[in-house]
Amino acid sequence: MTFDLQTQPLLTVPRSPASAASPTPRRLRLDEGQAGLRLDQALAERLPEFSRSRIQQWIEQGNARVDGRQWRSRDRVRGGEEVELTPVLEIEPSSIAQPIALDILAEDEHLLVLNKPAGLVVHPAAGNPDGTLLNALLHHDATLAQLPRCGIVHRLDKETSGLLVVARSLQAHHSLVRQLQARTMGREYLALVVGEPGTGARIDAAIGRHPVQRKRMAVVSGGRQAVSDYRLVERFRGHTLLAVKLSTGRTHQIRVHMRHAGYPLVGDPVYGARPRPPKGAASVLVRALRSFPRQALHARRLTLQHPLTGELLAWEAPLPEDLDGLLRLLREDFADNRGVR
Repeated sequence: MTFDLQTQPLLTVPRSPASAASPTPRRLRLDEGQAGLRLDQALAERLPEFSRSRIQQWIEQGNARVDGRQWRSRDRVRGGEEVELTPVLEIEPSSIAQPIALDILAEDEHLLVLNKPAGLVVHPAAGNPDGTLLNALLHHDATLAQLPRCGIVHRLDKETSGLLVVARSLQAHHSLVRQLQARTMGREYLALVVGEPGTGARIDAAIGRHPVQRKRMAVVSGGRQAVSDYRLVERFRGHTLLAVKLSTGRTHQIRVHMRHAGYPLVGDPVYGARPRPPKGAASVLVRALRSFPRQALHARRLTLQHPLTGELLAWEAPLPEDLDGLLRLLREDFADNRGVR
């Protein structure tokens, strides 16, 4: 089946950002095949959106009722029990919500799709306690605090621009996570690399922590499977614009894979190489290549099935100004120096 990738709008259904409703209890019946499991194990199987340690905390806090009674995490189930689990909000939305502008391309009651600018961190962490996408999302919709990771199901690096999808309901969260796991969610990036690879190839190389530099990732034996497919979009002198599709979503996957293949991303401060301006390039291009402030990577296209209707949807985000400007200079250089390598 082919699908013409066009921007697909959704009906905008705003929610009040003033406050988040209390968490909705989850009610379920344990499967007969789970007989003999600990309660926390059985619930972790049925509720994969929550970690087992988080479920254990909720059980010990008295937030789980089994057939109307309070159980312990280690109690064994028989199968068939009725369970009511009330998640506890990880955060108080009003305490960390921040009015940060969001470029929302589409939104309904189940999901929203946004175009993340370079420089915006997705999650708060050491060194970035606020000013993140999560802070902005909670200001836009405080009820996201009820969802795992506030509805964020996949990430982009701080300096990578482009498309992200955020779940706005548990049903959507379940569906989007399943689509990611089943590799049916389509994610295509534009990457400007140093060098001139062929027309396309698949990189199937496991990724894990660098054995020495622990803040970096690397292609390592024993790492997690990682698959990237790239194809030629546009060739320049000494540089190439590639379209890269992800089948897996490992940390820094495209950046690590392209470095491994010998074609590091322009501007990448961690996995890149020294700038290599084309021979005889104009000074403006030389300066642009040497000073490009980030990895030249943009999440251009996103396709997925709507969590409620199953409709196939797709979006495309335009190039940001910095990358678009650099590509214009490379095109001018290529046109002015045909045959010069």
